[in-house]
Amino acid sequence: MKPVTVVTGRAVPLDRSDIDTDQIIPSDWLKRVERTGFGAGLFSEWRETPDFSLNRPEYAGATILVAGPNFGTGSSREHAVWALTDYGFSAVISPRFGDIFYNNATKSGLVPVRVDPGTGRALLDAVAADPDLEITVDIPRLLVAAPAAGIEAHFEMDESTRERLVNGWDDIGLTLRHEEAISAYESRRPAWMVTTTTQLA
Repeated sequence: MKPVTVVTGRAVPLDRSDIDTDQIIPSDWLKRVERTGFGAGLFSEWRETPDFSLNRPEYAGATILVAGPNFGTGSSREHAVWALTDYGFSAVISPRFGDIFYNNATKSGLVPVRVDPGTGRALLDAVAADPDLEITVDIPRLLVAAPAAGIEAHFEMDESTRERLVNGWDDIGLTLRHEEAISAYESRRPAWMVTTTTQLA
């Protein structure tokens, strides 16, 4: 996972609440065995409506999604996060996230920005009014800002999650922080203990 410190870009407003993972990436798309290509299925049922926000040309190329509360509820499918990142989003802003979605996002480098309801509403309205509005998410400072709209607010994120994102540590990266200790342990392992999968065959 690449380190993420600051995300700056235009945003897409998605003024809906209680968006679950089945709406983010419908189950028909879960047959794929690759981790890529899910962007085409992002909100695919909603995108059948021509005026859906992701279909509107003024929001093309946006890297931040601003949604209503309760984003990413429902099933634990990681595909929801993969669909958002594959489409091109680097951050999602919402007053509230599903817990499993939130954790999956941070492990894949997608920044879940949990703001207070007032800030969430202000950002949705500002982006809807000005598709060219630039938003900055500063992870080290835990700050989200849209200067042209006069919006600046802190967002919630626990220290361990912030540290993971800033350093680019997914679960493997966290383990490799202890590589020296692991290697030292392995060097002391008794010869009779199984050390490779080939020895199990």
